[in-house]
Parts: sequence; structure tokens; C-alpha cells
Amino acid sequence: MAGSWRAKVQAGGMLLALLGWVSSCVTTVVPLWKSLSLELNELEVWTLGLWQVCVTHEEGAIECRAHGSFLALPPDLRVSRLLMCLSNGLGLLGALLATAGLEGWRSCQDRPVLKRRLLLTGAAAFGVAAVATLAPVSWVAYNTVLDFWDNTVPDIVPRWEFGEATFLGWFAGAFLTAGGLLLACSARSTRAATPPATARHQPPPTPQGAARGHHLHPKNADLVI
Repeated sequence: MAGSWRAKVQAGGMLLALLGWVSSCVTTVVPLWKSLSLELNELEVWTLGLWQVCVTHEEGAIECRAHGSFLALPPDLRVSRLLMCLSNGLGLLGALLATAGLEGWRSCQDRPVLKRRLLLTGAAAFGVAAVATLAPVSWVAYNTVLDFWDNTVPDIVPRWEFGEATFLGWFAGAFLTAGGLLLACSARSTRAATPPATARHQPPPTPQGAARGHHLHPKNADLVI
């Protein structure tokens, strides 16, 4: 009964973690970290991502251009690009390790301690991937809020707002965190309890007479002629 419960918790944890990892990968790629609508031309919407900037026209056409140089990016986007790539790699590593440590997986069935360590290591990788996703997304969102409410910038200057990737990144970090916690909580030693050693029944002591011959009793010594 307990084994079935652990298997369900591990399956749910893996599902959440994989969903978070896929969402994190999508967040890394899509150019939707920031959006900008020009008041002079509301038919164009600009979107900014870690790798490129795009503009959507009225007729639905999308034009994208890659960032010219990594060093030319703002500090938050440079760090975000590195951290998101790290998060994607850790998520993949965590998925491989945690899968090998699942209770229903056939690998290492005869080594329960190793399976538990693999599961815990995979859960830890998911946790670090969650931090590596939440940190850059929150940093970019924080800078966006500061720039939007900056009183030193004239009101006629267009300002960036949150893009869809910001919210997707927050959901990805939450899913990775929840999945890693479920996997860590379900990981416990599956080592079978060793049954207590059965009491060894020693054979009854062999009568000395049978082993060494019968000795005469002192009372009967007088009967011997």
C-alpha cells in the first residue's frame, strides 16, 4: 500500500517537474519577455526576448532581428540568458537522474540505496533549476516596473511592460519547485528490513557415555568382581 502511494507521488512530482522544465525552455526561447505598444502607431507591437526583438504589424506579419552582441545587452538580459540556459540544462539532468530513481523504473532495482540517491539528486537539480528560472524572470520584471514608474523619463517616451514569457517563467519555477519537493519527500530508503536472526537450536548434549563409553556409577563399583 505504501509503495503504491509513493509511486503515485513520484509520478505526480515528475509530471510537475517536466511541465516546469518544458515551460522554462519555452520561456528561454520566445521573444516575449517585454512588450511595447507605441502611442503614435498602435498597429505595431514590439516584443523583446533574450535572443531577439520582434515587431508585429497590423496585417499579422512578424519581423524579428537577433541582438547584435551579447555584451551590448543590458546586464539583466545578459545574466538572464546565462541563468536560463543553466536552468534548462539542470532540468534535463534532473529528469534523467530522477527517472532512474523512480520506484517503478527497472534500473538499479537490486540497489535501493543508489535509487534513493539518484531520486534525491534529481530533485535537488530540479530545485536549483527552479531558482535559476525564478531569479532572472523576477529581476527583469523588477527592472521593468522601475523603468515604467521612473519619473525622470518624459511621459511621451514609450515604456516597456510585462510580456507573456514573464508569467510563463514564474509558472515554470513554481512547477519545478513543486515537482522537486514531491520527489524529495517520496524518496526514502527502500532497503528491505532484515528479518531477525532465528535462534539457533543447539543439539542436546551428547551423553558422555555415548561418546566416551559408559562410566560405572560409584554405587555399582562394589558389584564389580
